[in-house]
Amino acid sequence: MTVDPIPHFRGDAYLRINARRLEHLATLGLPIAGRSVLELGAGIGDLTSYFLDRGCRVTAVDGRAENVEVMRRRFEGEDVEVVEADLNDPPTLSASYDVVFAYGVLYHLADPAAALAWMTKLAGEMLVLSTCVTPNSSDGVNATTEDPIWASQALDGRACRPDRRWVFERLGSLMPHAYTTLTQPAHEEFPLDWSAPIHSATGLSRAVFIGSRVSLDDRPLLTTELPLRHADRA
Repeated sequence: MTVDPIPHFRGDAYLRINARRLEHLATLGLPIAGRSVLELGAGIGDLTSYFLDRGCRVTAVDGRAENVEVMRRRFEGEDVEVVEADLNDPPTLSASYDVVFAYGVLYHLADPAAALAWMTKLAGEMLVLSTCVTPNSSDGVNATTEDPIWASQALDGRACRPDRRWVFERLGSLMPHAYTTLTQPAHEEFPLDWSAPIHSATGLSRAVFIGSRVSLDDRPLLTTELPLRHADRA
């Protein structure tokens, strides 16, 4: 049985990190307005309105029936299709999407390599990804477990904390252009210095990655290198 998702996602910690992530995303200058968006691991849809406000058509996917029910009520009458699907056994979707948005889902999956391959196949223009990572690890995937009773955690308990370089290089092998960001969201789970990351209260470290079919080299806050230190908070 899953704990009621609404109070879980309405806690101060979730509201704060979501605000910081969207603030940062808005600074990157990504070509998102008017696109079709596949949002993976959408939870109860707290990030979905970012795309609706920019005229996007959204397909929001989550693996938990309780989360899906909340989203269907929340976005009734909006340009949002809500799909229930286990991303450890991803569905065959009938369309590709301009943008695949995967903020906070990769590390809740058992096989991140297979997940990235599936995501990039569906990304007609971009994959916009944020995930928890293990800093300075020699083990690419770093398998772990989570308590599936919580509405935001791994559906079957199998999870991972992939190495940051592993994610970046894997994305670069799957998309013509791979980027990370020169800045980080203004939140302690997003380290500024990867040579000596300060442990957050949760013990989690997060990073942002962009895979693109076309060059985004003109976006000043994106970089094709994996920075050891980020410029500042966004």
